[in-house]
Amino acid sequence: MYRPRQYVIEDPATLATFMREQSFALLITSMDGAPFATHLPLLLDLDGGGEHRQLLGHVAKANPHWQSFDGETEALAVFWGPHAYISPNWYESEKVVPTWNYTTVHAYGKPSVIDDPETILQGQARLVETYESDATGNWSMDDMDGDYQKNKLDGIVSFEMPIERLEGKFKLNQKNSAADREGAIKGLRQTGNAEAKEVARLMEKFSPAD
Repeated sequence: MYRPRQYVIEDPATLATFMREQSFALLITSMDGAPFATHLPLLLDLDGGGEHRQLLGHVAKANPHWQSFDGETEALAVFWGPHAYISPNWYESEKVVPTWNYTTVHAYGKPSVIDDPETILQGQARLVETYESDATGNWSMDDMDGDYQKNKLDGIVSFEMPIERLEGKFKLNQKNSAADREGAIKGLRQTGNAEAKEVARLMEKFSPAD
């Protein structure tokens, strides 16, 4: 990924938090000489104090993508977060052009299929626990009867992807002057758009010291 130095994010805690908060990702590999992609939730698994990092996920068994999860074929998982258009009208400077602010993390690794039924079950239970809450009613895998649960688990392929490399890029006007950044932040908030407001918040959080 092209990453001008002003936009590079390398802090492990920041990257981990981002991947957990923006866990619906795009997984890309090469199949038969062409790119193949699947949109799916990926859970970040940290073990040993964060030294062992891997992504856990699953695809439908009918999805041929899993056939490339051989532990040797490199995959790219793309996580993306808030993004927004930036108008030149918001800047104090005059010679400026429109741009787009965005946040993303790329994770590289070689996924492999998980065969152990108990590990597959535990992985799905963890996935459910991650997204269920009081607001959704706290549904559990235990709410499924045995035969129905087995039937559903037989229809997926679970995998793990040890992370070999991470690239974080938060493009948030860090190259612009403080006055231009403040103008963009104000403009984003005035749009009333929730995602634009989140980009404004991130611009303040990751603003460089001038």
